[in-house]
Formats: sequence, structure tokens, C-alpha cells
Amino acid sequence: MEKQTTFGDLELAGQRRTTRRAAFLEQMDAIVPWAEWEALIRPFYYEPGGRGRPARDLGQMLRMYLLQCWFDLSDEGCEDAVLDSRAMQRFVGVDLMGEQVPDATTLLKFRRILEDNGLQEAMFARLNALLDEAGVMMRGGSIVDATFIESPSSTKNARRGRDPEAHQGKKGKNWHFGYKAHVGVDAGSGLVHTVALTPANVSDLAMAHALVRPDDAFCYGDSGYTGVAKRPEVAGDGALSAVDWIVARRPSSVKTLGAAGDFERGIESRKASVRAKVELPFLVVKRQFGWAKTRYRGLAKNYARACMSFALANLALVARAGRSLDPPPLAARA
Repeated sequence: MEKQTTFGDLELAGQRRTTRRAAFLEQMDAIVPWAEWEALIRPFYYEPGGRGRPARDLGQMLRMYLLQCWFDLSDEGCEDAVLDSRAMQRFVGVDLMGEQVPDATTLLKFRRILEDNGLQEAMFARLNALLDEAGVMMRGGSIVDATFIESPSSTKNARRGRDPEAHQGKKGKNWHFGYKAHVGVDAGSGLVHTVALTPANVSDLAMAHALVRPDDAFCYGDSGYTGVAKRPEVAGDGALSAVDWIVARRPSSVKTLGAAGDFERGIESRKASVRAKVELPFLVVKRQFGWAKTRYRGLAKNYARACMSFALANLALVARAGRSLDPPPLAARA
């Protein structure tokens, strides 16, 4: 989408320093696969020339939605943020001299189009296909892990109740109410290739089989995946039973090794250094993007948000590494 130069752009160009938000949005603008994602959405979007008020530009709405995910904004908050921020206005392509920012209701309807048609999952899959074609996503092994996404536990709301599809889960001595995001991460690149979302009371072990790719030869996991090879869904599957499951020992068993266990502790340290890659996407999604607590109710809506959040985390990590989605040269592929 081409952007015309406005008076606001000229004023922005005169600033002595580029803000971190503006630099981030420029970086994302350059790497997001706009054409591919818009092509996925267009068959489900409003037809041009239809009855009623003309639909907003698809590219603008997609950009508004990504801003909402990157900065964890409500529909109204996203509208206000774009009105307040010149960097966001430029990213969306809105010139306030001639048009208005898409309002909260329009953004809500756009998000529902994506959710009702499973488009966030499709966009995540399409991005990973592009990463695979570009040689960024590697093959052969995975790392699996899970993290809690909290939901509001208060009942002081219009419905007088908590999210009926969320549940309580325990980690250590702490209880968490909400959901659990399970991910499979490429062991080579550290990028997320598979996402699943369950209520918080579903164990990590129960979802391990769904996070491994068909061609994975090995899979790393923390001590929460102890016994995964004996699970019926793994032992009863030819491909999964052939995977080398490299699972960390429980911390309590490592402490009992004593002075003679230096070799075993060294092995556990090397396992941990590999597994550490899975923490980076969690850091980006929960700390940089702010999705540590759900904004919507229901498993389906939050699964859509999880797919979009980890897709955008992959893009952020690829951009941070100085890579792109361009396929490698023919000579490099040969």
C-alpha cells in the first residue's frame, strides 16, 4: 500500500530522533508478508461496490489489527492510539486531513471476520511456509514447552462470572487461572512452528504429541514432559515413537547426584542451553507484545490471538536477526 507524503510526515521527518515505536513499525512494515496475508483475507472481506457504507481498505484494517496485537490494545484503545500517534498513523496509512481513523466497531467486525474463518491460523501457517522457503525455518528437531496466559479471575463484570472455558492450573506452589499456550519451536532457528491452546488445567505432557513435526528426529522438553515416550498417543504412533525424546531430569533428582554427578549435571546444562530457545518467543509475546493476560473470553478467540501473536513473534525474531522472507539465491540452494 503506497503512502502519500502529508504535512504530518514532513513534521515527523524534522524530529531529531526516531522513537522506538516508529523504528519498530518501520521494521515490521518491511518484513510483514502483506500480499500473502491480504490474499488469504480478501475472499472473506466485504466485496467492493456492495450495498451500504463503503468498506474500509483491507490493508488499513489489517494494519490496525496488527497494531492491536503488537501493543495489546482494546478496539477503542487502538483507535485512540492511532489518533494520538503519528508513527501509527503513518503505518496504517491514514491522513487525518482527508479521512478518519477506522473506528472501534469497524475493527471489531474485521477481527470477527478473521476469527470466524480461522484466518489467524491460516496466516500463521502461510508465514511458516514462507520462512521454510526462505531457508530460515530449519528441519530435523523441535523444542516443546508451554506457558500460562492468565484470565481475569474477578466476577465483578457484566456477566457476574469468570470465563467459562478457562480453568485453574498449578505450577510449583502457584495457581493460575486461564489458558495454557503450548508451542513447538524449531530447534535450529528458535522460531515457533506449531501452536496449541488449552485450558490451564491440561498438562504439558498431554499435548506433546501435537507439537512435533512429521519429519522431526528429536525433541527437547523440560521435566514436565517426563514419560512422554510411554504415552499411548506417542507409543502407538510409528513416527512419534521413533522420535528421540530428550527430556530434562527433575530438579529434585539433580540435587541428589552429589559430587559424583558432575557429568550428569553437565549433560543437563547442555540440554538447558538448547531448550532456552523456546523462552525467546514467550518473552516477545508476553513482555514485548503484552499478551500475558487474555482480553477475550473463550478458547476459540484466544487460540486465534495465540496464532497471530506467535506469527508476529516469528517476524520480530527474524527481523531482529537481520534475516528476510526472500528465498535464498539459486547458488545457495544448490
